[in-house]
Amino acid sequence: MGKYFVVIFCLLVSIFFAGCQATDATPKEVVKITTETQAPEQLYKASSWPYQDETPAQRNRRMAWWRQARFGMFIHWGVYAVPAGTYNEKRIDGIGEWIMNRGKIPVSEYKEYAKQFNPVKYDPDSWVRLAKEAGMKYIVITSKHHDGFALFDSRVTDWDIVDATPYGKDLLKPLAEACQRHGIKLGFYYSQAQDWCHPGGAAAGGHWDPAQNGDMDEYIQNIAVPQVKEILTNYGDLAVLWWDTPRDMTVERADMLQPLINLSPGILTNNRLGGSYPGDFSTPEQHIPATGLDYDWETCMTMNGTWGFKSYDDNWKSTKTLIRNLVDIASKGGNYLLNVGPTAEGEIPQPSIERLKGIGKWMAVNSASIYETTASPFARLTWGRCTKKSFINGATLYLHVFDWPADGKLLVPGLKNEVKQAYLMANLEKLKTGTDKNGVIVHLPAKPPDEIDTVIVLKVLGTLDIEKNLPTQNAKGTVELGAGLAYIHNRLGTHTRLEDKNGKQNIGYWTDARVWVEWPFVIRQKGKF
Repeated sequence: MGKYFVVIFCLLVSIFFAGCQATDATPKEVVKITTETQAPEQLYKASSWPYQDETPAQRNRRMAWWRQARFGMFIHWGVYAVPAGTYNEKRIDGIGEWIMNRGKIPVSEYKEYAKQFNPVKYDPDSWVRLAKEAGMKYIVITSKHHDGFALFDSRVTDWDIVDATPYGKDLLKPLAEACQRHGIKLGFYYSQAQDWCHPGGAAAGGHWDPAQNGDMDEYIQNIAVPQVKEILTNYGDLAVLWWDTPRDMTVERADMLQPLINLSPGILTNNRLGGSYPGDFSTPEQHIPATGLDYDWETCMTMNGTWGFKSYDDNWKSTKTLIRNLVDIASKGGNYLLNVGPTAEGEIPQPSIERLKGIGKWMAVNSASIYETTASPFARLTWGRCTKKSFINGATLYLHVFDWPADGKLLVPGLKNEVKQAYLMANLEKLKTGTDKNGVIVHLPAKPPDEIDTVIVLKVLGTLDIEKNLPTQNAKGTVELGAGLAYIHNRLGTHTRLEDKNGKQNIGYWTDARVWVEWPFVIRQKGKF
């Protein structure tokens, strides 16, 4: 169809093109408007990154389980579950685990909550079984959040579950044992920078209590470093170390912590340590990248509006939304880390349980369309999403149909491959297929087996051959390229994304010159551009 052109853009918040007017000078061609970036292989070349000499094959082996898993459980649990969003009889705005910061609670007063933290109903085996029933393959739990409270028995502080609470027992050991019994990978979240109860720890917005004042380097050396050693050596093989909020983390401070990952060979870390360490995967929070990312990524998300338990937060996402989020993320090549916030008594809230069981019911039928899949080969599908598995002589396309076609005909746009087999995953009912100029047509029954997401398995022969349905000129010769048609190429640690405000789409959070976007489109009329 012609050659590609490249136009460079950087540091824009939103872009809308509507002015490529044809003249009489240029033949038909495909134009690709894009921006410039460094090669993807440079993403992991930080000077002190322990895995910088890893070959692609070695990295793939280390990342394999995580890429195949696609779905995990996040657990935010700590002393903040006692106030549960309320301080001095006043509801505190924001997320539950930040109540100490948002309410400016003095250290001594906040520590009194630990005397009420007595999770006698804690049943780690049931937690792990629930995660497994939901189809989750790994669990990440807050070993220490920003309030500095440790869910384990730490030798370097008394601000932990064993010494500061009536419960008096390590919460992480039985969870690690349960994960091992049930074949679930375990990871620990650790707040390395923010710590509102140990002197010298960082605090968003600054300290509000003189008891917090101190030297951050001493805090890192005397609290964070030994505690990270403890969690990496006392709980068996860990799969993930999940850093968070690298406030005031210099390269020198990060260098105190980063070498510790060698205590757990093969462990994966995220991109939130600070000090320019890239980690193994990026962590979009509470949003799904519009077009995926160019590297490994994991969206972490709450089921309601908070991570830590808040007694009055009933803003729950529906099971339908959560399932479709999982599918959307998998179709873009990412992982979904879905949160639960247990109570101070040690129970996962019932609305979370109900939703996880609902997801599990769907996964019991359709998990093959999630596990070990890769991103969709289609740019956009009007009826749903697609995940894929590739083989030597063909591929399996999992067509996730959200909107069932009224005429019973599902168009797989641009697909040129020969179809070997098509059937419903729910009941293995075989489906007829055909072709027209627009692609493959799958003939469907009148009603979907699953209103949330019916999966159609489409097995095709040969290397995938898909003709892209690209924007082209209108009758006046103009090509309109809206933000919703852009392919966004983030860098590790950047969060540029498609947004929609008052019905108008834009590319938001574009604050890094390394981020680039592209708009492929077709020119069918002669012109000068």
